[in-house]
Amino acid sequence: MRPVTALDIRPSMINMTESDLDAMTLPGLHETLWDDREFLGWRDANHNTKGYLVFWVGDSPRGFMVRSAESQMPAGKSAICVLCHTAQPAPQVSLFVAPKAGEEGKRGNTVGTYLCADLACSTLIRITPPESDAHPDPDRIVRHKAVGMSQRLENFSNRVLSVDA
Repeated sequence: MRPVTALDIRPSMINMTESDLDAMTLPGLHETLWDDREFLGWRDANHNTKGYLVFWVGDSPRGFMVRSAESQMPAGKSAICVLCHTAQPAPQVSLFVAPKAGEEGKRGNTVGTYLCADLACSTLIRITPPESDAHPDPDRIVRHKAVGMSQRLENFSNRVLSVDA
């Protein structure tokens, strides 16, 4: 991912009001390993159900806010994140909803999906099996997962924008 700055993030948010933008906390961007991610995802330090995702669409950053369910999925089951397709214990995946952009969002319309609760999909896709006869090129596996995840993220953001995906 190309780096984004605090000055890039706020205007990139497609589904947030001015008061949402004022209340949003930003992550520690100076600590970010940009080469090891397809998007910047973080949970709001001051609002435990809010999260944010920012990524590049062409030459422009696009970001949106999501809200997680207040309760976790039940332990003892597994779940899959829609973005990274990683199976994990159900409490590590959460239902997130994103307010739709524009007038639809003002009317309270949302779109939802299941995501990694910590929004750390970029880290999870880099956990690959060791090189073997069955998996001769772990880097190829990561590249394949990264492309799919980026496409699914853009498709979800298009649903937030009400663009046919």
